[in-house]
Amino acid sequence: MDITIPIEDPARRGALFGTTDRNLRLIRAAFDVRISARDTKVHISGPPDGVHRAARVFEELQRSLRSRPDIPDSLLQDLISESALENGDGVEGALDVFLPSAVVVPRGEGQRQYVDAIYRHDLTCCVGPAGTGKTYLAVAVAVSMLKQHRIQRIVLVRPAVEAGEKLGYLPGDMQAKVNPYLRPLFDAMHDMMTFDQFKRFVQTDVVEVVPLAFMRGRTLNNSVIILDEAQNATIGQMLMFLTRLGHHSKMIVTGDDSQSDLRNGEESGFVDAVRRLQGIEGVAVVRLTKSDIVRHPLVQRVVEAYERGLESSDNHNAERATTEST
Repeated sequence: MDITIPIEDPARRGALFGTTDRNLRLIRAAFDVRISARDTKVHISGPPDGVHRAARVFEELQRSLRSRPDIPDSLLQDLISESALENGDGVEGALDVFLPSAVVVPRGEGQRQYVDAIYRHDLTCCVGPAGTGKTYLAVAVAVSMLKQHRIQRIVLVRPAVEAGEKLGYLPGDMQAKVNPYLRPLFDAMHDMMTFDQFKRFVQTDVVEVVPLAFMRGRTLNNSVIILDEAQNATIGQMLMFLTRLGHHSKMIVTGDDSQSDLRNGEESGFVDAVRRLQGIEGVAVVRLTKSDIVRHPLVQRVVEAYERGLESSDNHNAERATTEST
């Protein structure tokens, strides 16, 4: 479906679209539509429901600009949220999190398959490059299930492995020591609930933060357990972690098999687990690709550049080995 909306005041395009077209990007992501702007018109295309909702948001933004100089972020988020929940309906596939203004929607077929796999399976392994939403969507599903009282606890787990450099001894208690490693998980949660909610959940162990090494001996029931950066787990650690799954729980294991920080060429337990568990009933293995990257567009180009570099290096090594053997 396609809709074209006239821009009431072309001189206010910058205020309507936001800095570096930020408003356009947020609306596009919230409703999974395509948006193009030329001269005095905005063109929206995509699924009919998403197109209608995005168009209503644009109309409200233009109405707001009649009486104010710019569009506050809070206003745009409120309009997106209100449109998403209009008539009791949500954006198709939207995840119900604690912040009303936060609209978390899987973008693209790969992300939709990932979320669907989490709901349908007790153990989901997601493999993909940086920026594909592996961690963010895992947290969103967990927060949504917590809000709906389908689980009682969220457990966030990460291997405490530095990315190529030694940080030395970190000050503070265990919580303070593991905070740097779990920052991406915290950042995702802060997008979906207030700071006070998050603090209260952590204090009451509704949200629990655990280094992978401290998981031994535990059985986790009625929980969503997320292991992030799993490519940095050893084979032994991965087996230990996977056997922590209790009744009425889900495990989500995410990792990028191209970015292992394990020392001395040790094989990644995540890569090993994905190979072993493929095809087992109750286990889903989802592979996201660079086409699923939702960060800054430059991230996708960076990933592609490194992939080309690795292929070139492999070809060079193969040619040299052939030359030496002859």
